[in-house]
Amino acid sequence: MTAERDEDEMKRIRRRRSVALGIALAVFAALFYAITIVKMGPAIMNRPL
Repeated sequence: MTAERDEDEMKRIRRRRSVALGIALAVFAALFYAITIVKMGPAIMNRPL
């Protein structure tokens, strides 16, 4: 019975860590995107296609 509890606990911990890493990766990607847009500035809209 304790083996099942330990396994469930490990699954919960692993899932929380995976969710946290996913959120951190999404925030990191959004940060890079925002920094890129800010560095380009408003002149990016005035370029010829």
